[in-house]
This record gives sequence, C-alpha cells and structure tokens, in this order.
Amino acid sequence: MHPSLKTLTHWRPGAALLRGLTALLCLASIIANLALYLRAQAMPASVLVLHLVAMLSIGWHLRHWARSIAMRPAELANRLLKVQESERQRLSRELHDDIGQLLTAAKLQADWLQRRVPQELQEHCSTLRNTLDDTLANVRDVTAILNPRQLSSLGLEASLRAHLVRTLENTNLNWSLECRQRLGGIADDMAIAAFRITQEAVTNILRHAGARNLVVRIERLPEGLSLSICDDGQGFMPASNPGDQGQRGMAGMLERAALLDGTLSVSSQPGKGTRIDALFPWPPRTLERAKTNNTP
Repeated sequence: MHPSLKTLTHWRPGAALLRGLTALLCLASIIANLALYLRAQAMPASVLVLHLVAMLSIGWHLRHWARSIAMRPAELANRLLKVQESERQRLSRELHDDIGQLLTAAKLQADWLQRRVPQELQEHCSTLRNTLDDTLANVRDVTAILNPRQLSSLGLEASLRAHLVRTLENTNLNWSLECRQRLGGIADDMAIAAFRITQEAVTNILRHAGARNLVVRIERLPEGLSLSICDDGQGFMPASNPGDQGQRGMAGMLERAALLDGTLSVSSQPGKGTRIDALFPWPPRTLERAKTNNTP
C-alpha cells in the first residue's frame, strides 16, 4: 500500500482509556441487571445511575465516531490528490530520465547515420530525425504537464504563462494572462491547485468549447487568491453534482478548491461562453502576518 494511503488513525491513551471505561460501565450495568433479575429485586437508584452513565458514555462515543466518519471523505480526497501529485512527479521523472535519454541517444544515432548513408537514403534519415525530434518534444511537453517543476523556482505566474504558451502555440485561440500583483510567497498547495484548475479548464476549452478568446486572471485579494478563467466558447449547462453526471474534470476542480477551504463557481450557458471563478483563502499565518505588517 502506498504510504500516503495508510490509515490516519493513531492510538491515543486518552481515547483508549475512555473506551475501556465505557466497556466496564456496560459490563457492570449488565451484571447488575442480571443480579437484580435473579434475586427478583427492585432496581435501586445506584443501578439506575449506573445505567444512565453507561448510556451517556455510549452516546458520546457514537457522536464522536459519527463526526470522525463524516470527516473521512474530505481526508481521503486530500490524500488521493497528494498521491496523484506524487505519481505525476514519479512518471515525469521516469519520462525525463529514461524515455527522454533513450530518445536523445536515438537522435544522436540518426545524426551519425545521416552523415554516412548514401544520398538516396538521406531523405529517410531526415524523416527519422524529424520524427525523433517531434517525439522528444512531445515527451518534454507531457513531462512539464505532469510535473510543473517551475512552480517552485519560477512561481505561479511564470509557470502558468509557460504552460499556456506551450499548450496554445499551435492553436487559433487568442489568450491573455493578467496578474495585477506579484504572486511570490504563495503556499505550494495553493499554487498547485490554481495551476491544476487552470490546466484542466484549458484542456476542456480545447476539447469542447471551440472558443476564440481566453482570459486568465489572478489577483491577490484581502481574503485570498482569486483565479478567474473566461472563454467565449459554446458553453454548457453546469451540473449540480459534476462527479455523478460525468463532468469529472469539473468535479476535480471543485475538490481542489474545497480541500483548501476555498470556493469555485461556474457560470455558463449554451452559446454564451464559460466563466470559472475560484477563491483560495489565505492560511491563518499569512493573515496574521499581513495584520502585523499593517499595524502602525
């Protein structure tokens, strides 16, 4: 099992002690009931109090377990996204280190052959070399999509711009990326979420929207990082529950925003384009630092 999917349950002495006390209370209550039944005696007040304490303890545990179960879907989704990012990084490294190096070696061999083969085979060698060049470029593009390494070094704005240039350079889509402030110092999980949401939105636009114009806006607001993605494509009817209605990409966007306590809304109608607005709230430490810096 992947270590990120291991159980989140940790043994805690306090919780174990409460469970043990509850079990003892239930056992004592059962024994007291049996003794009273065998002796045909009325229930004294002490035994009634014992029953009440045991029932209250059981009720507390049921409420605690219900709350824990309610939290597990969000925790599981968070873990799954982390595993997904880890697997993307692993695949990116394998593509770059193994397949990329093999293609580079094949390209060098093709160059060596082209310098030595007869003239009638030169055209075939050129075709082979061009094919290897295209394949190597595609591998680099896939590697960059799987693992945007420049996020940590170049930042969110430069990474998004590089992705848009690489993805849209051979399309007829006019696009712009608007950043009204510097985006340095953004938490890694927030930057990854904004990058992946934009990546998914651009993929959907190219596949389904048939848009001519795309505008991506990123802005620092007092309450958090704002991301807006607008296109003038054919639009669609957003589903109330995207995951159950086949809109998996949209469901993934919503999950990424929700895991950061953020919001994501989709405004779209057939023939009127699509607008996606996401807001990622600043972490508590960032807000405290901002308040401290603004204090005179």
